[in-house]
Amino acid sequence: MADAMPDRVLPMLASSGELPGADAARWGLEIKWDGIRVISYVSPPGVRATGRRGSEVTDRYPELSGLADLLPQQGAVLDGEVVAFDSTGRPSFERLQRRMHVADPDPRLVREVPVRYIVFDLLFLDGHALYDLPYSDRRDLLQSLDLTAGPIEAPSYLHASDAEQVADLLEFTREQELEGLVAKRLDSPYRPGSRVDHWRKVKNLHTQDVVIGGWKPGKGRRAGGVGSLLLGLYEDGDLRFIGHVGTGFTDRMLDELADLLAPLETPASRYDDQVPREFTRGARWVWPQLVGEVAHAGWTREGRLRAPSWRGLRDDKDPGEVAHES
Repeated sequence: MADAMPDRVLPMLASSGELPGADAARWGLEIKWDGIRVISYVSPPGVRATGRRGSEVTDRYPELSGLADLLPQQGAVLDGEVVAFDSTGRPSFERLQRRMHVADPDPRLVREVPVRYIVFDLLFLDGHALYDLPYSDRRDLLQSLDLTAGPIEAPSYLHASDAEQVADLLEFTREQELEGLVAKRLDSPYRPGSRVDHWRKVKNLHTQDVVIGGWKPGKGRRAGGVGSLLLGLYEDGDLRFIGHVGTGFTDRMLDELADLLAPLETPASRYDDQVPREFTRGARWVWPQLVGEVAHAGWTREGRLRAPSWRGLRDDKDPGEVAHES
């Protein structure tokens, strides 16, 4: 009996970790793409897409419609990353910001900021759910579909047992300033919506999801607008203050943040711990509903981010799931 194509799949999530060691032969490696996770659903009526939290994002990325031509008269569910590239060919999360919040982008924006859909898993194909198949088998099936064309690509993975190629790949990701690698156990099933330890994020760059709990007005050129953001994360259910960020913004980002923060203002801090006085002077507090991402140089002994730099908003993540990333 054929399985029904799922209407909505929450992606499986990786845990932070290290490269495989003695058991490297059991693992595959992929590049960690700096983009937005998207599940796509391809069927004869057309292509749909949902984000990390299950919300519809079909109208944001018309490039995904090309999947219908690559899989004519087939039914498939694919897992991948929507990525924008800068002028040097590197993935740019900053550039993707111009697309990720825009429904029905006009042709000019699509030309100015094209995106690619990088597919790395196959969850359903022609009446068969593939969740319980090993990762290596799902990848073999994915490669057999020959999806690389136009804005769609499905790069192959690397066996972690090949030490020389692994070293070359690591060096390449560092030279190109890529986020890092994802290690995936070859025998691993796919568990929708779960964070698992048989997928591991191995990062070159320290990043942290953050909840915006307030902001401070700018000075000089930024006078009258957002100058810096007050950041937090959840620990045992409490919103904890972890510092502020005032670098990494473009003017476009600051304007967008001002518009989004205005309706969230609240008269008092919503942090569950005490925010140091140097951060409370002139602070404007907001309900903790917006999630962003920062790059940083580590953590202080007081549990503050060291030298954070803003990377962008993430509307694909829920504030309640923002926790300390090891």
